[in-house]
Amino acid sequence: MNPASLQQLLSRLTVSPSSSQFFKGDFVSLSCEEDDISAGWTLWRKAKTQLRTQCGDGWGRSAGSNCDISYIDPLESGVYWCESREGPISNMVNLTVTGGSVILQSPVLPVMEGDDVTLLCKTKTTPSNLPAAFYKDGSLIRKQPTGHMTIQHVSRSDEGLYKCDISGHGESPSSWITVTATPTVRTTATVPPSTPPLPNCSSLQLVFRVVLHLVVFCPYFISTLLMVSLYRCRAKGNYMHVSVEKSSPNQAEQGLEDVTIEHHF
Repeated sequence: MNPASLQQLLSRLTVSPSSSQFFKGDFVSLSCEEDDISAGWTLWRKAKTQLRTQCGDGWGRSAGSNCDISYIDPLESGVYWCESREGPISNMVNLTVTGGSVILQSPVLPVMEGDDVTLLCKTKTTPSNLPAAFYKDGSLIRKQPTGHMTIQHVSRSDEGLYKCDISGHGESPSSWITVTATPTVRTTATVPPSTPPLPNCSSLQLVFRVVLHLVVFCPYFISTLLMVSLYRCRAKGNYMHVSVEKSSPNQAEQGLEDVTIEHHF
């Protein structure tokens, strides 16, 4: 079950010691970690040979949302979960109790992609550092001289059924290891209420075109006015110069006539 589902269930079942396998006679404590205390969570189980029953009904000792099993028996192997009076349930945990001499300590809850997972092969009466062989889905993975194996940066391909074997002591039961995807965080950007609305794209284009026309055509218009004004000034100056030159010979001729008339008298 993925973490998002666990958050919606408002409770999570935890097991102490953290393992999915136990020896006969071990002490096991189960707890419903509650986000909503008023929901009234209780612990239930469905054993292989029994109908579903809650903690305190022939097994375990109930203390609020906790349930302690002082002497667990192989007949108590089965599925355990938390349930509220409103109906929602927690994650389900499959516990295996063996009367044999070897167990595999593996994560009881789903593991996240990218995490490191350590598996421990141990016996009931001897030290836990004996050499052991580890198997996944019936195939040998590796042999470890110290009795424990670490899977680094687990991925979905590491999900499967695991067991171990210690030479001269026996083989453990098999336990399923679930690998879940890393949750992604989504963020959404919001525009503050005080932010003014952006202008329309068409309005911006219109303003840009007007400014462009002014920038391009204004210099041509101004230069044209200057050229017309300059041309008119030059034309006027040429006209006055020609008029002066034409009037000078007439005055000279008139002066000669006056001189000639005075000479005849």
